[in-house]
Amino acid sequence: MSKKLILDVDTGIDDALAIAYAVHSPELELLGITTTFGNISVEEATRNSLILLEKLGVEAPVVSGAHKPYARELFKPYSRHIHGEDGIGNQLKGAPSRQAASGDAADFIIGQARRYEGKLTLVAVGPLTNLAIALDRCPELPQLLDRLIIMGGAVTVKGNVTPTAEANIYADPEAAAYVLGAGFPLTLVGLDVTMQTLLPQQDVDKWREQGTELGAFMADMTDFYMEAYRNFRPGIAGCALHDPLAVGLAIDSSFVETRPMHIAVEVGDSAEVGRTREVQNENEAQALTTVDVALKVDAERFLRHFLSRVV
Repeated sequence: MSKKLILDVDTGIDDALAIAYAVHSPELELLGITTTFGNISVEEATRNSLILLEKLGVEAPVVSGAHKPYARELFKPYSRHIHGEDGIGNQLKGAPSRQAASGDAADFIIGQARRYEGKLTLVAVGPLTNLAIALDRCPELPQLLDRLIIMGGAVTVKGNVTPTAEANIYADPEAAAYVLGAGFPLTLVGLDVTMQTLLPQQDVDKWREQGTELGAFMADMTDFYMEAYRNFRPGIAGCALHDPLAVGLAIDSSFVETRPMHIAVEVGDSAEVGRTREVQNENEAQALTTVDVALKVDAERFLRHFLSRVV
């Protein structure tokens, strides 16, 4: 029986790879995609998600969500240097043929969680604003989900937008603190493991060699991401599969090893805003819930699985 799945995305390149991976995995039933600002604006993320689903031949609803952080104004620049001006490697060739679904992301998440109580997996791979808004409207949401998998954070390693912060958490630290402390059955998939899941250029080239429209699109899009890694992370042999790894855990949680931790998120205006840190002080930990933090990954097995599905 397939797992009911919602993807909450800010559709840049690795989000697009994650969506394709999910769509091509029979273990998952994609109920819909919710979008947020992050890599690009929410309007662009919605457009990109619709275009990608069209290329994949899937009619799942796409529901727009947050356009700015939960408790502050937009302060993190969009990541166009990583994902392209359009968010998908400058491969945009036109508008999608269908529109976003009516309503907003938070209400869609709540509605599906109530409809499939205890059976819904939510994979969030952008800022956590939609989930924070959903929590405000439905405080019992943590009890309705089977599992929340978040791509975000850097608990034991350096950040990728500041020395201590990962991009998704940094983009809306207040939302992240709220969600991580709400008591969800939660797996945190951060840079601790995603920077070990590297996609080699030769595998991207094989997509193009398939001679299909989808293979060419995915390869051309990912080439931009690969070039960004060569420019900004020289010496790394490939590009990191951040968001696909989170989807991978919805399919097979044994791709990673986790440890339960109390995690605090730095908020406000400190120099370490957006940092995710383990709290070991008993007094401070009492105010926090436990989350499962991914610390080790079977990168080779995950990569083989991803490549067998994505295109």
